[in-house]
Amino acid sequence: MAVVCAFAVGAIVVLIIGDSPLQVYGLLLGSALSWPDGIGYTLFFATPLIFTGLAVAVALRGGLLNIGAEGQLYVAAFATAWVGITFAGLPSILLVPLCCLAAVVAGAAWAAIPGVLKARFGSHEVINTIMLNFVAIALVGYLTQYDYRVAGDPIMETATIGESAHIARLGRFIPGLPERIPLNVAFLLALVASWAVYVLLWKTKWGYEIRATGQNPAAAEYGGISIRRQIVVTMAISGALAGMVGINEVLGYRYRYYDGFSDSYGFTGIAVALLGRNHPAGVLLAALLFAVLQRGGVPVDAFTQLVSKDIVQILQALVILFVAAEAMFRSRRKVTAGRGQGEEGTRQQAPVAGQQASVGKI
Repeated sequence: MAVVCAFAVGAIVVLIIGDSPLQVYGLLLGSALSWPDGIGYTLFFATPLIFTGLAVAVALRGGLLNIGAEGQLYVAAFATAWVGITFAGLPSILLVPLCCLAAVVAGAAWAAIPGVLKARFGSHEVINTIMLNFVAIALVGYLTQYDYRVAGDPIMETATIGESAHIARLGRFIPGLPERIPLNVAFLLALVASWAVYVLLWKTKWGYEIRATGQNPAAAEYGGISIRRQIVVTMAISGALAGMVGINEVLGYRYRYYDGFSDSYGFTGIAVALLGRNHPAGVLLAALLFAVLQRGGVPVDAFTQLVSKDIVQILQALVILFVAAEAMFRSRRKVTAGRGQGEEGTRQQAPVAGQQASVGKI
């Protein structure tokens, strides 16, 4: 309903601007769902959003808000490229897993920093993760500029990784999908990660402890769960998921670290997690929706007279506003229902109280 309402209000905005909502939405959805380019690029754009959406969702399930997925994926992408450059002579069977491990470990380590600070000193993870975003982007930018950039290259990027570190694009296996489309094995890895997060959170003891800590830390601690350990572990898992964006970007697309590659994936992941209700299945669907909007923005900008690709950001914002409004109305219904039950209970208890008072007097 949030999506439907967002598109309805978006249509009103388009009408006010002076364009046709049918034409705009036809271009927006038609270009994103066409075969093979539309669907191929839509799934490619959805891949990093699935990873960052899962990262934020895991943190929220643990009662934490990870605003630092953007910095974590930057550090992880650089670490992936560094391993791919440094150990370029290794065979694919060793180098690809090593690069993937570098992405996961780098993201987890960077996210564990605010986790440790919160667990040890009580500092808020939102502030720390936001600050570490700037540190991460500046740090990897400095290393790229002065240590790993090819001399004479006008673009802020590292040297290319070893060819044995490349992962296959899905066009190699799917008939009709050109290999020029950058959709790669990382998308399948994102699907596996969604399933793994579901199993972790709802089918294991560790996931139960994460969810228990997020719902009621005091009760969880009373039940024998180490709150400090859960904070650090949850943040590390969240950072590891965000770091997997580096696999898609470095191993499957550019084959190098490219400064400024992220289209605010870490921040859009927050919206994806909220729309997906912090559930892996919901995150997957929300990521696909946001990817459709991202893919469809280009033809809207090119083939409409008055509407620009900024309509995509308007629709994304409207979706989030309606999700938040639905949550607000749901809480109000609960409060109203609670008051109604309380008044009914008071009316039922009043005669009993009068009878007890009469018996006391007797």
